[in-house]
Amino acid sequence: MPLDANSRPPLPPFTQETASQKVRRAEDAWNTRDPEKVALAYTLDSDWRNRTEFILGREAIVQFLQRKWAKEQEYRLIKELWAFDDSRIAVRFAYEWRDRQGDWFRSYGNENWEFDENGLMRRRIASINDLAISEKDRKYRWPLGHRPDNHAGLSELGL
Repeated sequence: MPLDANSRPPLPPFTQETASQKVRRAEDAWNTRDPEKVALAYTLDSDWRNRTEFILGREAIVQFLQRKWAKEQEYRLIKELWAFDDSRIAVRFAYEWRDRQGDWFRSYGNENWEFDENGLMRRRIASINDLAISEKDRKYRWPLGHRPDNHAGLSELGL
């Protein structure tokens, strides 16, 4: 089923259940590492801050994600709902990746999301820190793509 570029359920106002669904769907999309697919969750004029980079618009999001996943290889992400209100969601996350030299990292962060009435994200503010880890300290070992439903989340992993 093709993704609708004009709507992305669940829609605001959010409940605990729908906010949690929104977070898991975002995690699943990002774990595809498909910039075009991921960008469909954002408004055409979506406004981002990612670390020190300021990004405006869906096309710029695609370009950013292409650069990101060219650098961050074997990317695996877990997101967890932190808080929500009618049209906003706060998320904490951690992802693991390796660079071209084979060095592993775990990146930790928080995101603040704001959605329009169609469930598209119009604003994303992300703060992220990277920690070098050894290969033996990795916690995300599922095959690339969707995190299995029975895989522990951030809280269960102590992250």
